[in-house]
Amino acid sequence: METAESCCKSAARTSAQFPGTHWSVVLAAGDPQSPASARALETLCRTYWFPLYAFLRRRGSSTEDAQDLTQEFLARLLSTHALSAMEQAKGRFRSFLLASLNHFLANEWDKARTLKRGGGQPIVSLDAAESRYRVEPSECLSPDCIFARQWALTLLAQVVVHLREDYHAAGKGALFEALQIYLSGEKGLPPYRETATGLGLSCDALKKAVERLRHRYGELLREEIAHTVSDPAEVDEEIRYLRSVLASP
Repeated sequence: METAESCCKSAARTSAQFPGTHWSVVLAAGDPQSPASARALETLCRTYWFPLYAFLRRRGSSTEDAQDLTQEFLARLLSTHALSAMEQAKGRFRSFLLASLNHFLANEWDKARTLKRGGGQPIVSLDAAESRYRVEPSECLSPDCIFARQWALTLLAQVVVHLREDYHAAGKGALFEALQIYLSGEKGLPPYRETATGLGLSCDALKKAVERLRHRYGELLREEIAHTVSDPAEVDEEIRYLRSVLASP
């Protein structure tokens, strides 16, 4: 059973790891060479690179061109000049990132296409990008739609990563691995009684454990979204938007 002490330790770990939302740290940095700003922006770029790649592929870029363009765009975004230009930026990192990419494409497309492949240090590993992209449905998804969908899926994946870390840090890794299937709320999942028996718990104890898991998931979801908006008041609206994106056929 999760104790108040373990909850406090978890909250303290999260607070120490994220002293401010990533995006707000970027925006608040008065010095464009601020290490905190640079690290925060790099964290966001590494986390949310795949929606950019999927956007470029759906826009018509070849696998190689999409990889080159993604890498070059992120490299420029992480430059000192780009950080300086961000000081007055507002709103959601999601919107900023896509607008910046479109601006980059409009001004640098021909130049960027001539980049020597493999000539720089990759911002992220792109080896599995095409395999991940190919599982996307091909019909009725514009570049903007696939970007939004992949943004939402990437964000949710990050939440699960942090949730797993929480449980493993508390010595409850096996419990998390057994219960994570209940996060989705989908039909056809193993009945509680079956899972409870396997874990040596009562049905009531399992239900409470799932409730705690879902509650913590909700907290971490809000935290992850807060990293990508400049105003905490935007979190609820962003949650509604992402839900609508994932609910769309």
